[in-house]
Amino acid sequence: MVSYVAKRLFYSIFVLIGLSILIFTLTRIIPGDPARLALGPLAPEWAVERLREKLHLNDPLPVQYIIWLKNAIQGDLGESLVSKRPVVKDFLTYFPATLELVIFSTIIATILAILIGAVAGRYANSWFDNLARIFTYIGISVPGFVWAILLLFLFGYIWKVLPTMGQLSPGLPRPPVRTGMMSIDALLVGRWDVFIDHLKHMILPALCLSIGRIAQESRILRAGIIENLKKDYIAAAISYGIPERRIMLSYLLKPSMIPMVAVMGMDIAGSMGGSYIIETIFNWPGFGRYSLWAMLNKDLNATIASVMLMGMFFAIFNIIVDVIVAYLDPRIRVMERAT
Repeated sequence: MVSYVAKRLFYSIFVLIGLSILIFTLTRIIPGDPARLALGPLAPEWAVERLREKLHLNDPLPVQYIIWLKNAIQGDLGESLVSKRPVVKDFLTYFPATLELVIFSTIIATILAILIGAVAGRYANSWFDNLARIFTYIGISVPGFVWAILLLFLFGYIWKVLPTMGQLSPGLPRPPVRTGMMSIDALLVGRWDVFIDHLKHMILPALCLSIGRIAQESRILRAGIIENLKKDYIAAAISYGIPERRIMLSYLLKPSMIPMVAVMGMDIAGSMGGSYIIETIFNWPGFGRYSLWAMLNKDLNATIASVMLMGMFFAIFNIIVDVIVAYLDPRIRVMERAT
């Protein structure tokens, strides 16, 4: 598996290079002058021309790309045209908040998807299975921003049991920034009041990010369990008198989770880039909202870096999913050793 992971990492480099060429070209050919947008309509022409020279916008496109790639390899992603700060510094500011939100939503989605899918698959066509199927139909078809507005209205304005905006209630001081993830920073300094309050602020946006994933992943797990229940090895295990709980956990659940895990990896990576609507609705200062803001303002360096970071996450989670699937399915490990 070590050689397998190494090969996947090697191939991912070429994928990321291709992605960088594509997004770099698109950001340059889209109508609009980034220098003029950055300085405003009242800026003098000499200032706009100076910024164009600084950004190498007057050079041929291949030369611009080579300059950008050389700087990116050295860890210099350029300066944001809007925030006037290095893009790396912006990422270190906004990315941990989104990562924390995605991790929290992934914990919720994984636990609930396994519980709902396993019970619905084991007791197919029961009342619970019928309710689960209704939930999956609704969860898959309804967009995340609709859930956000609905949950915000119910829990924020009707019942008023959960906060609806930001990361922390007014009056609570933010803990010293160590990791950028406020929950971990609060635990590191022993601020339990900040930790609990921050978790309350994460519940609604995390639920909105996870509802669609719960519906899709539990439906896939349910289908896998129903299919594997018909296999001969399950019938043999039952005939041997093995307890049903052990059959479910040791023989049925692991192979049934393989298709779900494959989808789960892409859902996690997709949540990193697709969180901008949820972050905007709940005023969450995260990476998704920052990326959308960069694209709307044609912030070249921030846009390219945002897309490249998303590409890296998809590549990494693809590899992680393959490793988990190989653990769940011994046949893959045997085939890899054979090659």
